[in-house]
Amino acid sequence: MDNQQLWVEPVGELIIARIRGVPTEALLRECQERVLQLVKDTGKTKVLYDGLEMEPPSLDVVLSQRDLDATLGDIQLKRAIIVPNSKLAYLARLAFGEGDYRVFYSDMTTAILWLQQSTAQP
Repeated sequence: MDNQQLWVEPVGELIIARIRGVPTEALLRECQERVLQLVKDTGKTKVLYDGLEMEPPSLDVVLSQRDLDATLGDIQLKRAIIVPNSKLAYLARLAFGEGDYRVFYSDMTTAILWLQQSTAQP
């Protein structure tokens, strides 16, 4: 996998996943595996997806994210997705479907603040 295309690391209380270029199903799978490994290793469940340098993928690739999310089981992730334009925002909403996420237009600061807000537990 091209190391320049995917970067996933814990930063403070967040896991940051940065994707550049046109993602493939294999790249999304690797991203999900790396995020979930960090969730397991660190206990962090707030994930920031930085798609500011991402190009729109095919619809099959977009929908493959839903298949990946179907395998999460009991893992509850709070995710912020940063995109540069409305086309990627639309694709992100298709990809993540019903999950606990929010799409942000080129606004890293607001995305981080949203992730850091406490989520009410019953």
